[in-house]
Amino acid sequence: MRVALLQLNVSDDPGANLTVTRAMIQEAAQGGAGFVLTPEVTNCLSSSRAHQEQVLRPQDRDETLAALRAQAQELGIWLLIGSLGVKTDDPDGRFANRSFLISPEGSIAGQYDKIHMFDVQVSETETYRESAGYRPGTRAVVVDAGFAKIGLSICYDVRFAYLYRALAQAGAQILTVPAAFSPVTGRAHWEPLLRARAIETGCFVLAPAQTGTHTATQGKPRQTYGHSMVIAPWGEVLADAGTETGITFVDLDLSAVAQAQARVPALTHDRKFDGP
Repeated sequence: MRVALLQLNVSDDPGANLTVTRAMIQEAAQGGAGFVLTPEVTNCLSSSRAHQEQVLRPQDRDETLAALRAQAQELGIWLLIGSLGVKTDDPDGRFANRSFLISPEGSIAGQYDKIHMFDVQVSETETYRESAGYRPGTRAVVVDAGFAKIGLSICYDVRFAYLYRALAQAGAQILTVPAAFSPVTGRAHWEPLLRARAIETGCFVLAPAQTGTHTATQGKPRQTYGHSMVIAPWGEVLADAGTETGITFVDLDLSAVAQAQARVPALTHDRKFDGP
C-alpha cells in the first residue's frame, strides 16, 4: 500500500485551506497513493476562540468534510482527515477536535474525538489550554479499512502509551498521529515519542503534521514543528518530511507488523501487579 502524508501550513481561513488541501490530495492520488493523510486541524488553525466560533461549523454542515468526502469518492482512495475543528451541542460551547477516516466510497468509515487535551506551559511565553476551547473525547477507535486495521489518535495523545497499546491489542496495524506540534516540544520529543509508540506496539505509525508560522486574521499566529513521519514497526524512521510543506510518499509492507509482533510479542505479555 502506497501512503501519502500531506504536510500543510493552514491559516485560519477554512475556504482557503480547503483549496490547498484538495490540490495536494489530487497530486497524492496521481502519485499512486491509495491512502492519503492530512494533519490535525486541517480546516482551521487559530488561537482565537472568537474567530473559531465565527468560521467553524457542526459536522453535518462542515464544508471541508463534505468536499473531502466527495474527493475521496472521486479518486477512489482512503483518506484520513487528520482532524477538523467542529462545533458541538455542548452547553459550554466547546468544539470537538475530530479525526475522520473516509472510505473510497466517500463514507465516514470511522471518527475519533481527541481524548487528551494539550493544557501545558512549554515556556515562560508559550502556554496552551486546549480544553478551554475543545472538549475531550472518551472513546478509542480502531477501523477495519480492509487493507489494514487503523487505530486513530491525534497529536498530544502520543504521550499516553496506554492508548496505543489498547489500539494495538484491539488489532490495529497502523496507528495514525496527525499533529500540529509545538516547535519547542517537537524538537525535544516528536521523533522519540513516535518511535516509542511503534516499538511498543509493533505497528506502523503515520504522523502527518502542520508546519511553519500560520497566518492569522485574529489572535496570535501559531507556529508548528513539521517533520511529518512514517515509522516502521521495528522503530526505523522510514520518512521525515522536514519543515517544508509538501507530500511524502511511502510504500508500506504490512507483513512487517506481524513479523515485528512475532519477534517481540510484548502485546501478549501483560501481567497484573500490586502497587505502587
